[in-house]
Amino acid sequence: MPSVENEQRLPLTEEVLHLSKQEISTGKVRVHTVVDTEEKFVRETLEQRSVEVTRIPKNEVLVAVPTVRTENGVVIVPVFEEVVVVETKLVLREEVHIRTNVSQDTVEFHVPIRKQRAVIERLNEDDEPITQEEES
Repeated sequence: MPSVENEQRLPLTEEVLHLSKQEISTGKVRVHTVVDTEEKFVRETLEQRSVEVTRIPKNEVLVAVPTVRTENGVVIVPVFEEVVVVETKLVLREEVHIRTNVSQDTVEFHVPIRKQRAVIERLNEDDEPITQEEES
């Protein structure tokens, strides 16, 4: 081992880096949009469809509910309604038999009978009735 007297010490150094950032404005930028219009010739086939509705009266009595069907490119939609049907029948319930019975009875009772007669009076010059004595 070496002796302490011959010992030398060497200092060790080290550099340490400290890094920092600083924002520095070097200029500005402006952004905007511009619309450029360019005309082009365009050809396209457009299809237009229209429908024609025709109502066809039927007034048919049906046994079953019909469904929507297509015939020759025509869609047929049945429109139906239920109708109450009243049926009348002639039914003989009873007969009423009427018989006339004739009977004769002799009865007696008093009945007042009125009749008119004319009474004639003669009047004098003073409109007074003239008696038979005055006439003679």
